[in-house]
Amino acid sequence: MKVRDVMTRGAECVRPSNSLREAARKMRDLDVGPLPVCGDSDRLVGMITDRDITVRAVAEGIDPATATVKDVMTPDIVYCYEDQDVEEAARLMKDNQVRRLVVLDGDKRLAGIVSLGDLAVETGDRNLVADALETVSLPS
Repeated sequence: MKVRDVMTRGAECVRPSNSLREAARKMRDLDVGPLPVCGDSDRLVGMITDRDITVRAVAEGIDPATATVKDVMTPDIVYCYEDQDVEEAARLMKDNQVRRLVVLDGDKRLAGIVSLGDLAVETGDRNLVADALETVSLPS
């Protein structure tokens, strides 16, 4: 089974220059915690999460109205391609202790997001997901 068969399509991104407030509003409107960050030509440049905004910005007293996504995003993220096998996506999650991966198409543009939940529900392979979840949940 390929990642394209289980991923969540229609993922939206924010720009590095967007304010943290704009990113938080988009998260609220989409009812999501993570947002890919896309730069020129919609190329992936990072990821920002609701936790990044809370822990890296608000807890440090950074103004979310003036601070930008670039100020608190994670620039080096793990991703996979939509034509990879789900087993490879699970291995990437396990090896990098992440619960979700950004999915890129052949042109390296955002195609979607795949989560451990997607793998659990769509593949039905309990061993695949259990092994990845156990490792992801270990303290880093």
